[in-house]
Amino acid sequence: MKRRTAWVAAAILAASMGLGMTVSAGEPGIDIGALKGPTSMGLVSMIEKKGIDQGLYIYNFSMVTAADELVGKVISGEVDIALVPANVASVLYNKTEAGVRVIDINTLGVLYVVECGDAVQSVSDLAGKTVYLTGKGTTPDYVLQYLLEQNGLTTDDVTLEYKSEATEVVSVLAEDPTAIGLLPQPFVTAAGMQNENLRIALDLADEWAKLQGEGGSSLVTGVTVVRTDYLESDNEFGDPNEDAVKDFLKEHKESVSYTNANPAEAAELTAKQGIVANAEIAEKAIPYCNITCIQGEEMKTALEGYLQVLADMDPASIGGSLPGEDFYYIP
Repeated sequence: MKRRTAWVAAAILAASMGLGMTVSAGEPGIDIGALKGPTSMGLVSMIEKKGIDQGLYIYNFSMVTAADELVGKVISGEVDIALVPANVASVLYNKTEAGVRVIDINTLGVLYVVECGDAVQSVSDLAGKTVYLTGKGTTPDYVLQYLLEQNGLTTDDVTLEYKSEATEVVSVLAEDPTAIGLLPQPFVTAAGMQNENLRIALDLADEWAKLQGEGGSSLVTGVTVVRTDYLESDNEFGDPNEDAVKDFLKEHKESVSYTNANPAEAAELTAKQGIVANAEIAEKAIPYCNITCIQGEEMKTALEGYLQVLADMDPASIGGSLPGEDFYYIP
């Protein structure tokens, strides 16, 4: 640690004197990949301060629009830490034979049932109705079906109409005032700005919590994983990379707190960094994105139960089987 700190100090001094010593991705640092959207909104403060920051690590961020891109970057070793959908973390664990470990939950529930009327006050009220959503056989689909089942309903009672993109669901809601949709943030906020009559009827995270009770699992959207071989090795200075991961966790938590406490400023950074195109939408969506940084045993409890539900619905959704105990990084 002392050698890394000394190197950073030398780099700063060299830069101030106009010398040739440079700071680059090849120097001591952490390569971080993230999925654009709520999963990475909690990073905006860290990204803004990237370079040599007060954490003494150089964070090299890469943003992608598809989870598959991140999977490839993790497997190839192109990134050390990645913010991915919760089920994708489990898929990665199985695909790489325990090659990743989850270090925090970065986003809880972002799924909402929306409508223009007031017909839906509970999950039971969906009986006899059609719900428009995206992605048959994806996690939003499984979450909704789980909640229906736990409330005594099946797809025989509720018609699920699948669309290829969230924007198509938004279009249906705009055209049909009686339509009911299942959307993630920030699409809920964007749709509400287009249609002032649209309201949030159900927060699926709340409905999940009602079923699980105190101390149960949570509806989890995104988690942060680290490559196992990176975590268990040393950097070029002989310092354990685990120290860098612990520093990342500390700074990630601080950055998340910044986003939640300063939605207007964080929204501007979110737009600036290309995570969400529109700052106005981002600002209104942040309070509903459940951006967090849950670690340790609390992380394990919240995530383990969520993955169990997905495994019961379709084992393939989590990579075939539940991850082992070594999946959960608890310092």
